[in-house]
Amino acid sequence: MIYVFLAEGFEEVEALTPVDMLRRCELDVITVGVGGEAILGSHNIPVLANITDSQLVLDDNVDMIVLPGGMPGTLNLEKNPNVQKAIDFCMENNKFIGAICAAPSILGHKGILDGKKATCYTGFESQLGNAVVSDEPVCTDGNIITSRGAGTAMQFSFELVRLLTSDERAEKLKKTVLY
Repeated sequence: MIYVFLAEGFEEVEALTPVDMLRRCELDVITVGVGGEAILGSHNIPVLANITDSQLVLDDNVDMIVLPGGMPGTLNLEKNPNVQKAIDFCMENNKFIGAICAAPSILGHKGILDGKKATCYTGFESQLGNAVVSDEPVCTDGNIITSRGAGTAMQFSFELVRLLTSDERAEKLKKTVLY
């Protein structure tokens, strides 16, 4: 199961592209509304989440969490205790954490990126702690996947698919969507 967190002010492309691409591969994706079911994105697009953060179940069925960027979405994710618990759970159990745009800063503030190769939206590099900062569109280091922003959401999504399935499945998806 993959949880994609949606907090008020999330970047719609960075959240919904991974949801779409992962579901196209028949992976179990659950959107999690932080603070409620109806969440307004940074461009005033309302999205109805599958569950709220208070309904979150962290157990062996969790394979990955995804943290979209956007402002103030990233700040709202970071201050939510259930999001923090999910991040801690993934780190303690070696589960994947995907973070895109400004959201890698959440991991940087927790020290999770120290010594890891990571990328983020331009201007947030100082928020990555002691990461080995890259300007690549997507970086994977261990169980952490980071990406730069809305323009890299497809590449980010393909990497998530590759890690959860296979290289072949990710390549097939790219062809299917004419990437």
